[in-house]
Amino acid sequence: MTIAAGTRIGHVHLKVADLNRALDFYCGVLGFELTQRLGNSAAFLSAGGYHHHIGLNTWESAGGSPPPMGSTGLYHLAILYPTRADLGAALKSLNEHGVRLDGAADHGVSQALYLRDPDGNGVELYWDRPSEEWPRTETGEIAMVTRPLNLGALLEAT
Repeated sequence: MTIAAGTRIGHVHLKVADLNRALDFYCGVLGFELTQRLGNSAAFLSAGGYHHHIGLNTWESAGGSPPPMGSTGLYHLAILYPTRADLGAALKSLNEHGVRLDGAADHGVSQALYLRDPDGNGVELYWDRPSEEWPRTETGEIAMVTRPLNLGALLEAT
């Protein structure tokens, strides 16, 4: 699977315990492209040829463990897919690689898959509905919800 070129995140730089394991997940499962690797200490990943959307490093974390529950830090990184079909293709790849979801939700404004990378970092894969379809209150405020996401229908969208 190759991640869609329209996928965007500013960029995030994650501390990981094992660079190869992290690369197997972000490149092998999610489909990001490796743009640069600095031995076993850092790597930079891209969607669609950008210099990097994700940086991975072991500078302070080689062999480390995830932060304990109840501590501060990254809740999750969110990867926005350009189409619902692209999100469905990502779900298919997760299933093929045996990646377990922590959850899945329809938020009215978006559809989202929640999971953990091999280092325990939270990852959200999502697709935004067109803004004219977003649920709103009578006064025009966005009215996001959390409802179950039909994963079968999402897979059929591919």
